[in-house]
Amino acid sequence: MEDRAKIDGLYECVLCLACSSSCPSYWWHSNEYLGPAVLQQAFRWVIDSRDEHHSERLEAIGGDMKMDECFQLGVCSMACPKGLDPRKAIEELKEMYFEHDENKQRRQVGINF
Repeated sequence: MEDRAKIDGLYECVLCLACSSSCPSYWWHSNEYLGPAVLQQAFRWVIDSRDEHHSERLEAIGGDMKMDECFQLGVCSMACPKGLDPRKAIEELKEMYFEHDENKQRRQVGINF
């Protein structure tokens, strides 16, 4: 039940894209920045304990401007008609990606912690 609770507030998203429509970063960089709706859905899958493609998903969304363009303004969360919090999901997803990337770099140079 604890694992199931992790995806509460994420699986309810109906992909209306109100969050992405309200995001200034997405307005200016929609060709590169994935946007709040996509990143919240990515986070939903990455934290699901049943997901067998955790690393692959993090690799796919990391780097360039795919996720880094989020400046944590929170307009996306205010715009969500379901009361979800994409800003928080993106913040946690960024932390997971940076930890994943750091571990990957350590493995490449042979440093294990």
